[in-house]
Amino acid sequence: MIEVKKKNDQKYVVTIEDENSSSEHFVILNDEYYKKLTEGKETKKNLIKRSFEFLLERESKESIFSEFNLKVINNYFPEYESEIKLV
Repeated sequence: MIEVKKKNDQKYVVTIEDENSSSEHFVILNDEYYKKLTEGKETKKNLIKRSFEFLLERESKESIFSEFNLKVINNYFPEYESEIKLV
């Protein structure tokens, strides 16, 4: 389960739970990057959730940084923006 909660305008808390444990992550998403990926066609929370689904397909929840800006995902997974971007 992935739960996304808004802390303020750009900061979110993401909780990932599975049958054995949970992890918490703090994510920054600025408006410019949000619009680049979605053109405003989905909520920020949904973009963050889909981004974590993308990450979890590639690594364990324990391997995901505890705090990061969403745009750094593309530094580690160059296919991120093309796969996550809404057309």
